[in-house]
Amino acid sequence: MSENTALDLASIRAAHARIARYINRTPVVTSSTLDASAGASLFFKCENLQKVGAFKARGATNAVFSLADAEAARGVVTHSSGNHGAALARAAQLRGIPAYIVMPSNAPRTKQDAVKRYGGTVIFCEPTQASREETAQRVLQDTGAVLIHAFDDMRVMAGQGTTAVELLESVGDLDVILCPVGGGGLLSGVAVAAKALAPDIKVIAVEPAGADDTAQSFKIGRFVPGSPPKSIADGLLTTLCERTFAEIRRHVDDVVTVSEAGIVQSMRSLWQVLKLVVEPSGAVAYAAIVENRVEIAGKKVGVILSGGNLDLDKLPWQ
Repeated sequence: MSENTALDLASIRAAHARIARYINRTPVVTSSTLDASAGASLFFKCENLQKVGAFKARGATNAVFSLADAEAARGVVTHSSGNHGAALARAAQLRGIPAYIVMPSNAPRTKQDAVKRYGGTVIFCEPTQASREETAQRVLQDTGAVLIHAFDDMRVMAGQGTTAVELLESVGDLDVILCPVGGGGLLSGVAVAAKALAPDIKVIAVEPAGADDTAQSFKIGRFVPGSPPKSIADGLLTTLCERTFAEIRRHVDDVVTVSEAGIVQSMRSLWQVLKLVVEPSGAVAYAAIVENRVEIAGKKVGVILSGGNLDLDKLPWQ
């Protein structure tokens, strides 16, 4: 698919066929203990067990393997402080092409190491959005590589939507899907796929109260960048773009926010009960249940655990 192809079920299914051999079909996990606590039937889609430890492997792999051979030969470039950089480096390594990952100078060493482990070339920049974008543009000009944005790219969004295809193939009669939102790539793809496969399903986005640009934009019906975000859920600190917000307006039913304490409590519960290591961003969707932010009594609820890349030396409850 091209970067300008419409985001629909056909493009998401095509993405699934394209990437299936390169990603994990992650499990859907249940717990009678957590069901009883919630008063609902919960189905956790474990993208924390995905390649590179996050759903980002889906979109990056679809984007890289969508490129024509002549395009791909020049390599790919992105700016990322986290999971997308590693995912793009891995996808490029699988295709045998260069990957140039612009990272802020203060990016965690573990995330720098992940990019390098997959063969990506790290180019450092100042820790500002402007510096990230300017540095990536310079690398583009110097290398002729193709820009693969972390979420403002239809190929990436289609890849992320395969999460919902798998979830609904595993549990076909869900009433609700809870999905975290940062830049909106995962939410856009999930909402489009879910509504196409199950028109009556409710798709509810969840984000930290300290990074609530989606909730604010959704409420007033137009995209407004929020105030500087602050949350333990570092993967959700990116703001939306017009492309993702357009899909969210069309297909998402509601946006709710959760507290920092709720995120931490959810991480602990998932660890203790499901024996799953989930990063703060990945626990946000479940936090909406823990904090009673959604009406789910008696319903079947899909909960997307989007990632598991957690620094075990800095656990938030220590």
